[in-house]
Amino acid sequence: MFWTIFLLCQAALLYFILTHRTRSKSEPPLDKGVIPWLGHALEFGKDASKFLNRMKLKHGDIFTVRVAGRYVTVLLDPHSYDSIINDSESLDFTRYAQVLMERIFNLRLPYHQPAKEKAMMKQHFLGGNFTALNSTMSRHLQALLKAEMPGNQKDWKEEGLFNFSYGTLFKAGYLTLFGGEQNNNSTDPLKVYKEYRMFDDLLTKMARGTLKPEEKRTAQTVRQRLWELLAQAGLAEDSGSNPWLHAYRRLLQEEGADEEMQRRAILMQLWATQGNVGPAAFWLLGFLLTNPEALTAVRREFNTISHTETSEARLLDGPVNTPVFDSALEETLRLTAASFITREVVQEKTLHMADGQEYLLRRGDRVCLFPFNSPQMDHEIYHEPQKYRYNRFLNEDGSVKRDFYKGGKRLKYYTMPWGAGANGCVGKQFAINTIRQFVYMVLTNFDLELCDPNAQMPDVNPGRYGFGMLQPEGDLLVRYKTRNTH
Repeated sequence: MFWTIFLLCQAALLYFILTHRTRSKSEPPLDKGVIPWLGHALEFGKDASKFLNRMKLKHGDIFTVRVAGRYVTVLLDPHSYDSIINDSESLDFTRYAQVLMERIFNLRLPYHQPAKEKAMMKQHFLGGNFTALNSTMSRHLQALLKAEMPGNQKDWKEEGLFNFSYGTLFKAGYLTLFGGEQNNNSTDPLKVYKEYRMFDDLLTKMARGTLKPEEKRTAQTVRQRLWELLAQAGLAEDSGSNPWLHAYRRLLQEEGADEEMQRRAILMQLWATQGNVGPAAFWLLGFLLTNPEALTAVRREFNTISHTETSEARLLDGPVNTPVFDSALEETLRLTAASFITREVVQEKTLHMADGQEYLLRRGDRVCLFPFNSPQMDHEIYHEPQKYRYNRFLNEDGSVKRDFYKGGKRLKYYTMPWGAGANGCVGKQFAINTIRQFVYMVLTNFDLELCDPNAQMPDVNPGRYGFGMLQPEGDLLVRYKTRNTH
């Protein structure tokens, strides 16, 4: 009995030593929560936006919280974001990324070279291949949407808008980037989409390590099936895959990744390229359908383009000037793009805030920006930020509005759906063009309307905060039929 009590006391003392932490005067406010070790993990995971707003009201624009044994410093002052985004010496992006890669994709790339990968991606998504990518995407979108059209032009087809948008764009993206047509098997994209949606539904739990036993088994089964479906993607030059995938495979081989790890990396790229475009298009079409003034303005701009063959060809194959659509999309992303920007503190850092304050960041902690809360939903920057205003990013003369202010100072970052700095999204322009092509084709080829004229947008799933585009709780039921152009 004595030794049992002694060992328990020793264990308690060791736990106290390992978990005890006090705030020094030079550090941000510390909030450990009431639950030992877990701290605020449950509240953070349940609704990160709501939790971080509560912490901001309590502590201000910077604070440190305990989350599942880790200490995370959260910065919510967009004027000070550059001090995090531009520091590659004291802060590291790759360590936390590797943690997520292993949790979500069972992927380990010990010799991964992010800079080399980014340079390769730029070559393919921003270089000479860009026009060909847009043209191929346009062709697949047209074919998929044509297949969706009811046989009788007078018949309406009912469907959930989220499933329609996500499904169509995922399949088109898969065919464009992963060579899903290589075996002339038209069911390939649909097979991959169905498996991927099951995987996507569990993604945030995989990232947080909160899967239940049955969910773990499902996740592993779905991952295995996706690895098998993607096994041949990018392997051979004549496989039908896009050149970027061949280049990515070669890079993985140079890094020493075996064939199994390559498959897992291809699944990661499937998520990276297809996980956000479909949800973004859903939110945009949903906001347009529930805001008639916005829908009319975008349709008017598209009608002008459709009456000019050269303009329509440019829109379908590449960028074209669509300021109203661009503002409507930017407003959509402001309301629904909600990624964390996370860095590992690899050496002690003094953080210089824009207001002159200085705070010490401890080595071994993480630092996190959450642009969704600020700047994107900041009442000081945007009037009624929770409301959709399609022209929020237009000046009165119709030009692009870029001047937004907080605390009387012009903001460099007033919305951040694509990240920023060295880790900004390489595929940004391709994604924008893809969404524009899709919305243009839907609005010009279909009569699209809400099944319930009084329907409102569904609530967001709060568990998705931190992982790219938000997804809805439920769906928005719409109906569509072939548009009579005569």
